[in-house]
Amino acid sequence: MKLSLATFLVMLPLAAVAEDDKIDCTDPQVQIELNYCAEQSFLAADAELNDIYKAAMAAMKEIDGYLPEDQRGAAAALKTAQRNWIPYRDDACQAEGYLVSGGSMLGLVINECLERLTRQRIGDLTILVEGMGN
Repeated sequence: MKLSLATFLVMLPLAAVAEDDKIDCTDPQVQIELNYCAEQSFLAADAELNDIYKAAMAAMKEIDGYLPEDQRGAAAALKTAQRNWIPYRDDACQAEGYLVSGGSMLGLVINECLERLTRQRIGDLTILVEGMGN
């Protein structure tokens, strides 16, 4: 999913660190490693979200296919919801980042929030894919 400019700027310095040093995210030792590993965890969750979104969209299109034309809208509703959810997630995590504004933990706090909300959204979309147990 798309990232806000502020989130991109928080994560940009981490890319340079990753190129220079091999960071062991099973045992990060210093703040920059913690920040980098939090970013990697978020990026992994975001990749999972992209996959589950595709599956959820396919499920909604299938539902639309069963409905009379005047009752269709599942896929459009999901698309709108996802487009609205992304800025919500990014803004909510930017707000959470203000808890440590100006500090070295900023990247960590924002990325942990991004991962947490992304994993929650994965759970929500999984319900759509599984048809709420039907």
